[in-house]
Amino acid sequence: MATKPASATLPKSAAISKGYNFASTWEQNAPLTEQQQAAMVMLSHAVAERPFPAILSQEHISGQENGLSVNTKDNTWEDSGAVETVLVNTNQFYKWFTDLESAMKSETEEKYRHYVNTLTERIQTCDDILHQVDATLDLFNELQLQHQAVATKTKTLHDACDRLLVEKQRLVEFAEALRSKLNYFDELENVATSFYSPNMNVGNENFLPLLKRLDECISYVESNPQYAESSVYLVKFRQLQSRALGMIRSHVVSVLKSASSQVHAAIRSSGGSKAAVSESVEASVIYVRFKAAASELKPLLEDIESRSSRKEYVQILSECHRLYCEQRFSLIRGIVHQRISEFAKKEALPSLTRSGCAYLMQVLCTYLYDTLRPKLIHETNLDFLCELIDILKVEVLGEQLSRRGESLAGLRPTLHRILADVHERLTFRARTHIRDEIANYLPSDEDLDYPAKLEQSAESKSGTTSADENPDVFKTWYPPLEKTLSCLSKLYRCLEPAVFTGLAQEAVEVCSLSIQKASKLIVKRSSPMDGQLFLIKHLLILREQIAPFDIEFSVTHKELDFSHLLEHLRRILRGQASLFDWSRSTSLARTLSPRVLESQIDAKKDLEKSLKATCEEFIMSVTKLVVDPMLSFVTKVTAVKVALSSGSQNQKLDSVMAKPLKDQAFATPDKVAELVQKVSASIEQELPKVMEKMKLYLQNPSTRTILFKPIKTNIVEAHIQVQSLLKSEYTPEEIQSTINMSSIQDLQAQLDHLL
Repeated sequence: MATKPASATLPKSAAISKGYNFASTWEQNAPLTEQQQAAMVMLSHAVAERPFPAILSQEHISGQENGLSVNTKDNTWEDSGAVETVLVNTNQFYKWFTDLESAMKSETEEKYRHYVNTLTERIQTCDDILHQVDATLDLFNELQLQHQAVATKTKTLHDACDRLLVEKQRLVEFAEALRSKLNYFDELENVATSFYSPNMNVGNENFLPLLKRLDECISYVESNPQYAESSVYLVKFRQLQSRALGMIRSHVVSVLKSASSQVHAAIRSSGGSKAAVSESVEASVIYVRFKAAASELKPLLEDIESRSSRKEYVQILSECHRLYCEQRFSLIRGIVHQRISEFAKKEALPSLTRSGCAYLMQVLCTYLYDTLRPKLIHETNLDFLCELIDILKVEVLGEQLSRRGESLAGLRPTLHRILADVHERLTFRARTHIRDEIANYLPSDEDLDYPAKLEQSAESKSGTTSADENPDVFKTWYPPLEKTLSCLSKLYRCLEPAVFTGLAQEAVEVCSLSIQKASKLIVKRSSPMDGQLFLIKHLLILREQIAPFDIEFSVTHKELDFSHLLEHLRRILRGQASLFDWSRSTSLARTLSPRVLESQIDAKKDLEKSLKATCEEFIMSVTKLVVDPMLSFVTKVTAVKVALSSGSQNQKLDSVMAKPLKDQAFATPDKVAELVQKVSASIEQELPKVMEKMKLYLQNPSTRTILFKPIKTNIVEAHIQVQSLLKSEYTPEEIQSTINMSSIQDLQAQLDHLL
């Protein structure tokens, strides 16, 4: 085919004509947008210079031979070198298009095919590596199983060796234990040979170690009665022990009798009787000889005391003590009796106790105790009893006995017995004192002469206000208060804490009640305010003075309650319950069983409650004395407002009640001005009198400030309420000209000035 210009007509092939017609129809029915057309133009420019594939170039040459001609030109048919292809039939076109499409796909996907081939090779390589790794892991697993088998066999071997070692150690320990147990039985022959030796005596250095070994053997055989022939060995060991203890007793008796015979010989050589022997001879003969004997017996008796857990040694020790006491008693009985009798004739009870205890450090205690006890049970003076306790605890037990150490340790039981008797007597007398002098105290007219007593004391003070600086301050106290505090201060250092707690609780309770009774009598004699201030003053003193005592002023009382028995007996008499039916809750045992009721009484808390109630009562009485007109006015205004609000709800308004507040008869400006003047006059006249009385009863300024603070608050609050009502119900002219109420700041300054 020949190349024709662009203006030439379309090829005359029917297939090509149909193709062009189809394309024209498609272009008309589905036109492209401007954006799509621009994209097509750009695409055509991009592929305009692209050469044909090699295969298509060959076909192009062969196509020319077959009459197919393809010319390369632009976009225009002539000038731009566009490709003009003339195809004879549709099959050639489809073949040409298929080849073109294959060439394009082959060229575009070549690099991807190369990449896929490379990846395929790499995957194959990885698969080969994985197969090798799996094979290696299988080898390792097999090796691990072999290692575990070897380790198991090795562990079994080690366990067997350990078991053999443990078994060997157990057998060795068993042999040693058997040997140690047999040693106790083997000792019988050695100990028996030593004790039956003619050279063995208590003074021998091997005696005490052999006795200790004998005790160990007896203890072991006693604790193991299951061993063969243990009872036979025990009998033989005890026979040896009895022989040894007999030797100890004989030795002690020999030493004590030797010392006694030496003392008797010395007294006879001095030419006097035992009753009239002098103190120098007593010290040099009676005590020095026995001290020499004691130094000989001390190691032996200390060894026996160290084994006092066994009854055999307790018996021999008590027997030695008895032998010693018999020998000593026979020597000093007459001397001690004479000396104690002389002390009792010449000295008073405290001096007798001091001298007797000093002498007691050298002789026996019996005569001193027999002399002191009759005097103790008849002593009524608390000061004497407290002094006795101080002498016994500080001077005797604390100084003399501790200074002389263990040589006088045997005197402690007697001294503690004397001290216990004094404690018992002091406790009894303290309860009697609390009952007679505090609880049942009958005040005289002079005791209740308040505030005259305080005024007289204030005149005699010469400018001092402290209780420590004024020695006469206790004279202004109510006598039961002074007696209570004096008694507690004496008992605190003398009695045990538990005993003192019970006495202190009782004393504080009855003292508080006694002060309250006196306050009521003063109210009748003087005024309610004097009674209140009297009560506040003394309760404050009582609270302050008992604070240093480091105890709890509370006790728990237990009592039996039989109140339920009457109802049970009524039911039994009516036949509703059986007296002998033990299976039911109404049986005789349950019916007659009382209930135990516990109640705790805390005197300190009760004192605080009484003080608080009295202070509140005093504050309210002073508040009413000063601002009672204002309080009444506020109460009436509140009642009127409540009546008005309830009347508006019921639609029944009284003509009088419906009037404004300032038109009410009790609330006119003149009436309000009158009550304001009354309150101001009370503040200026009555309140200073109250403050003077407070200064008279309460010398501590801080106490007065604490007590006056709520009074001031109540007065200021009453004025604030009245001012609030005035601002809401009255005009400013009426408030300033008619009522003329002072400001809150001026009122506070006026009240502060009173302090």
